[in-house]
Amino acid sequence: MGARVLERFPAGAPRGSWPAEEYAARCRAEGERATVVMDLGSDAFLVVVPGSDDDRPPSAAGASAGK
Repeated sequence: MGARVLERFPAGAPRGSWPAEEYAARCRAEGERATVVMDLGSDAFLVVVPGSDDDRPPSAAGASAGK
């Protein structure tokens, strides 16, 4: 089983700020099974859903949170 990355957030957010968790909550509100994981290699939080990158719809390929 793989995971599809929806968005990446740097780990250096200001204290009390949880942008990855907030984005995941919005995704869950829209019906996605989003969770947040830490990628230690890149020092970033990833919002992921079950599946693979091949499952990502073409319209979402260029989408990004906060842009």
